[in-house]
Amino acid sequence: MIRSMTAYASAEATGAAGTLSCELRTVNHRYLELSPRLPDDLRAFEPALRERIAARLSRGKVDITVRLRGEARAESLQVNATALARLSELAMDLEARFPRMNIEFTELLRFPGVLQQSDVDHDVLQAALLDVLDRALDALTATREREGAKLAELLKERLDAIERIVADVRSFMPQIREGLRTRLESRLTDIKQPADPGRLEQELVLQITRSDVDEELDRLTAHIIETRRVLGTKEAIGRRLDFLMQEFNREANTLGSKAVDVRSTNAAVELKVLIEQMREQVQNIE
Repeated sequence: MIRSMTAYASAEATGAAGTLSCELRTVNHRYLELSPRLPDDLRAFEPALRERIAARLSRGKVDITVRLRGEARAESLQVNATALARLSELAMDLEARFPRMNIEFTELLRFPGVLQQSDVDHDVLQAALLDVLDRALDALTATREREGAKLAELLKERLDAIERIVADVRSFMPQIREGLRTRLESRLTDIKQPADPGRLEQELVLQITRSDVDEELDRLTAHIIETRRVLGTKEAIGRRLDFLMQEFNREANTLGSKAVDVRSTNAAVELKVLIEQMREQVQNIE
């Protein structure tokens, strides 16, 4: 399945740790580059997060934003009765000594150690993080595959166009070769000197050899077949397709350099346009 490298997805879940949310944004990149942003409470789980993403994605620049909201953790708040009692004694003692001093109850609660929150189990917190990450990755993969299907259709359309051009060039190459013979004979006639038939054939063979593009057309056909095969595979194919685009371009350049007819010149130009369009799309395939 072809996958695009550009996508966005998010997921959210509420549990004992609070409300966890995960956002994933990906763009095309030559390799897999991860940029996670985690709250301090989850920083220790970054290696596990990176490992989970690397198991699902092979290429692309991935921005990961994880947020943890603690409203669900309010239920786990506890009052340290011993600390609060000691602070109360101190407050009453101070009020007796300083009658004008006013100490609010809420101020006592702010004192370090008075309000305590039960710790969330490390394994539970990691499992919650990886669960919400997996759901975000599932959504991201689905988006990538939908975009990849569109890219595949565009590539197949251009492969069909390249195949038609190759067939056209094959069809008019015999006419081009006959034209070369006619032009050579015409030039020799203009010289008005008898020509050695053997020499004439040698010159004709030399010109036809220089303009022969059968090998380039065969390689273009082979690249078309290989690209279609690659498009049908399930693994990441971006790098393979990028290499094939270079091979396509090399054959198109050679075809243009050997052109001795406006038709073959136009064919080489059209090929280059189609190959460049494919190359731009391939840059975004995982």
